[in-house]
Amino acid sequence: MRSKNRVRKQRRGEIRGKLGKIMKCICSGEQSGALDEMVPSSESLATKDYLQTASSSRGGEFEKKLDTGNIEEAESSLRESGCLNYEEARALLGRYEYQKGNIEAALHVFEGIDITAVTPKIKLTLARRGERHRRHSRSYATQPMSIHAASLLLEAVFLKAKSLQGLGRFKEAAESCKVILDIVESSLPEGLPENFGADCKLQETLIKAVELLPELWKLADSPNEAILSYRRALLYPWNLDAASIAKIQKDFAIILLYSGGEASPPNLRSQMDRSFVPRNNIEEAILLFMILLRKVSLKRIEWDPSILDHLSFALSVAGDLQALANQVEELLPGIILRKDRYHTLALCYYGAGEDLVALNLLRKLLGHSEDPKCVPALLMASKICGENANLAEEGIRFAWKACESLDGGCYQLESIANFLLGVSLSAHSKSAVADSERVTRECEAVQALETAGRMTRMSDPNILYHLSLENADQRKLDAALYYAKRLLKLEGGSNIKGWLLLARILSAQKRFMDAETVINAALDQTGKWDQGELLRTKAKLQIAQGLLKSAIDTYTQLLAVLQIQSKSFVSGKKLLKRSRTQAKSLELEVWHDLAYVYISLSQWRDAEICLSKSEVICYYSADRCHATGILYEGKGLYKAALKAFIYALDIDPTHVPSLVSTSVGLRQLGNQSHAVVRSLLTNALRLDRMNHSAWYNLGLFYKAKDTASSSLEAAECFETAAFLEETAPVEPFRLPVPVCTSEKQ
Repeated sequence: MRSKNRVRKQRRGEIRGKLGKIMKCICSGEQSGALDEMVPSSESLATKDYLQTASSSRGGEFEKKLDTGNIEEAESSLRESGCLNYEEARALLGRYEYQKGNIEAALHVFEGIDITAVTPKIKLTLARRGERHRRHSRSYATQPMSIHAASLLLEAVFLKAKSLQGLGRFKEAAESCKVILDIVESSLPEGLPENFGADCKLQETLIKAVELLPELWKLADSPNEAILSYRRALLYPWNLDAASIAKIQKDFAIILLYSGGEASPPNLRSQMDRSFVPRNNIEEAILLFMILLRKVSLKRIEWDPSILDHLSFALSVAGDLQALANQVEELLPGIILRKDRYHTLALCYYGAGEDLVALNLLRKLLGHSEDPKCVPALLMASKICGENANLAEEGIRFAWKACESLDGGCYQLESIANFLLGVSLSAHSKSAVADSERVTRECEAVQALETAGRMTRMSDPNILYHLSLENADQRKLDAALYYAKRLLKLEGGSNIKGWLLLARILSAQKRFMDAETVINAALDQTGKWDQGELLRTKAKLQIAQGLLKSAIDTYTQLLAVLQIQSKSFVSGKKLLKRSRTQAKSLELEVWHDLAYVYISLSQWRDAEICLSKSEVICYYSADRCHATGILYEGKGLYKAALKAFIYALDIDPTHVPSLVSTSVGLRQLGNQSHAVVRSLLTNALRLDRMNHSAWYNLGLFYKAKDTASSSLEAAECFETAAFLEETAPVEPFRLPVPVCTSEKQ
């Protein structure tokens, strides 16, 4: 018995060596005696099936035919021998050529495989194998070929696709790779059983094919086919490991986000009721990135920082930075540094319009226990503070600290620090009580902005804009006009703010026709959705020229644009909260402007309709109450007008037009002391020192006192009022953001 086993092992070794020689002859075309031995893989059908027929007496015929060195004849010999069929032999040979790097030779061999002819056998083999796995049966039903043969042939198709890819024939490669997935899906419609093909290369080949197919479609410039391939990879149970699934999800989300096209949404027949179904590429990409972040939190995959980067971009485009903040907050401690978490969250909340929340996060980041010299955080904190007059002093400190931290290390960041310093100084000057302090801060603001401008060689649009704005606020209109024109030239007219500022400066110089020409030029270069402020300024310019009917037509056109935007919001287009607030505020202002026009025309009913429209948008509005008071004044109802002005101050005690109108009403009725009237006017000037109406009425107040000193003060007030009225724009250079505290339900 032992001798028999010994003989059998010896014969197997001889046969194994002979097979190696045969394969080398096939590959090189040389005589077998001149080649080193090559042992085929133990997983290949070549070894297993050849060993079973080792006792065949046809081995001599092999060597006799191989002496010719002709590849075609060698293949015929293998086919006739019965130990390897034609397709399996070519699969082995092609694999060997591919491993040697002979891609063209490998492709030539693979193209000789008639995969269509063997596909039914492969499908039947896979189906029976899958059925045996599902039933946990050990019985072996008759199969047209072994699972190793099926694995070998599918690997050949995969290597053919890789060869075509190497030769730049991407579409053919994708079609070849797709054959593998089609065969497996049709054979096993319910998916691959667990541990299917674990004893051969089948599972490995499938994983590679699933990952390769969408990449090939991308290389073939077929993004829609790539997207379908990604969905196919994720929806069919391929028995992929967690890392492979995560890679496919990430690559899929990236192509959805950046491909530039819009693919049809997925058709999920098994979708549960009320579950989220993405409606477009952006939503589908966001969903995938959120799934990946959840997997990171559950420690199923390793942390990949690029996931958060792509998700940040996607949610920024979608206008839902609040959702991004929620995702960052859900990350487990240690995944990202705490200071990076603070900074990222601050950016999210700032983009979502939650400025104070963002500022508080930055304060934590800049605390002594974190990173008090973090320049990006200092600059961002200064920017937020500079946009709020009550926080401007803190913004100045942040900007100074940024300059000290840089210490000349980076001119670009230092120019930004000086720019933000100028903005904060300008905002802080508005709250100065003494004129001397206000003038000092204004001069420092201009100096800081000019320093920033020199450092950037006047090539930064933001710096030029604020230089023009600051000079315009100080009524240095020639300097403001110079910077505004330079800004418009630098940007090529691409920014609406530049057009608006130039038109308002021209209106302050009483060049109304030139200003309207500028607005018309801006309208020609701007899309309908962005024309809101331009149309409002145009209407104001027409009012200044006495063209009231033209102004009404312009306002009507503007309301039509706003109505289209409003319908878009309702239909589901998700924009930033700040954008929606601005659109609503603009509509509110338009109804008030129209009301004032109709009041000036004594069309009381039309004015009342406009105010009722305003009330629907925002019930508690100081602007609406003030316009209502002006309407009552026009009708001669002075007590009702005064009551409306006082109600406006109850809503907003800092509403300057209502402060002035209340003082005028009290003075006309004569039922309040002079101290109250003076207090109202001085409060108005403290809030807006450029309000010519407040200066004029303060002059009337001093004139009524009829004393030598009061007459002098009255003259100064009248002189200031005349100068400010002469240089007043049709709209403020800085537009305050209207705030609605409550909407009427």
